Amino acid sequence: MGFIQKIRKVFNLSVSDPKAWSPSSWNLYGAGDVAGENVNEKTALTYSAFWCAVFLISGTIGSLPLHLMQEKGKKKRLVTESPTYRVMHDRWNPFITAKVGRQTMMSHVLTWGNGYAEKVYSSMGDLIELWPISPDRVKSIEMIENDLVYGIYVDGEVKYLPRKRILHLHGMGFDGFGGYSMVSMARKSIGLGMAMETFGSNLFSQGLNPGAVIKHEGTVKNIAEMRKALSEVYAGLGKTHRLMLLEDGMDFEKVGIPPEDSQFLESRQFQIPEIARWFNLPPHKLRDLTKASFNNIEQEQISFVTDSILPWCIDFEQEYNLQILSDRQKYNENMYFKHVLEGLLRADSKSRAEFYQIMKRNGFMTMNEVRGKEDLNPHDDLLADELWTEMNLSPLSKYEDMSNKNAPQIPNDNNPSNKKLIELIRNGGQA
Repeated sequence: MGFIQKIRKVFNLSVSDPKAWSPSSWNLYGAGDVAGENVNEKTALTYSAFWCAVFLISGTIGSLPLHLMQEKGKKKRLVTESPTYRVMHDRWNPFITAKVGRQTMMSHVLTWGNGYAEKVYSSMGDLIELWPISPDRVKSIEMIENDLVYGIYVDGEVKYLPRKRILHLHGMGFDGFGGYSMVSMARKSIGLGMAMETFGSNLFSQGLNPGAVIKHEGTVKNIAEMRKALSEVYAGLGKTHRLMLLEDGMDFEKVGIPPEDSQFLESRQFQIPEIARWFNLPPHKLRDLTKASFNNIEQEQISFVTDSILPWCIDFEQEYNLQILSDRQKYNENMYFKHVLEGLLRADSKSRAEFYQIMKRNGFMTMNEVRGKEDLNPHDDLLADELWTEMNLSPLSKYEDMSNKNAPQIPNDNNPSNKKLIELIRNGGQA
């Protein structure tokens, strides 16, 4: 039994009751004081590790090329002439690019658990604009007459829009209709990290942390002059390692980092992989290189793509197909959205070149297709549109035929004149 069904059973709520659908009515959004810090969707972004995780994933998803594809039999093509393609690939509306729009939606999903945008269609039924909606403006999601209806605050009033007017993306949720707030789920971890940052700021701004102490059992005369003399002679980076002369039985003691402060630094370091776990990220992506090396950094990058980015891409592709494409586009014209994960290799020229070499050498891509991915003009040579492959490869089903064809032909031993030649072949060429 799902979360919503349990609420309805316990409290006997009807489907039209906002409490049956709105997570905000049940305090599922991040809020409240944790470790002395007020943690919500906005204040959590002031914590550097959380900001880095949200910026990394949303920026990566937003920067990936998103293509509208059409499948006809065994052939596939890019539907660049569709207005829907131009919205999702180029610009959401006259003021927001597609990259910024998709990055904004992803950041809302990673913080609030849900991302919303209003869809604008042409008279022909094509998507022509998308306008992002802040999640805190969404009051409720209600099921009315077998259709989802979104209640949205507009100028202090609630305006209800049907599902066909709203693009709704979400993460893992309680009923499939909405997602959990990441801030709400990770509130204790985020609050602890924020509290340690606050403690560190107060420690250095208000705490007493001298670099060294000079001890004297008696009373020091002219202490101001002595302090001035010591500072002029020994203070500063350029005056280090000088011989220090002390008078009247004075003793010099250098102050290091106290053990409790050292543990504080270790605790701050531990919070970085803690946030990485919440977002399913390799720690090095949050700039924690303590466990990184040249041997494992490549595998960690592959893990980032397959474990962190790919699941989001699949989720969003299916939501785009479900919520943006019409039945005509989906079923009659066989259109679908597809992220191009090869876009993650754009910053790595060596890996990109190796990928193109393998694809071209094995007959998966032509030379002009490679040039197109690099935004280069196609070559006029007809061979640039040919698929190439290595000549020494053959199918296993033809292996026996190829072996018999290449094997030396032994002459008929019934002919006495061939006996010597037959013996040479069977003896490997030795008489």
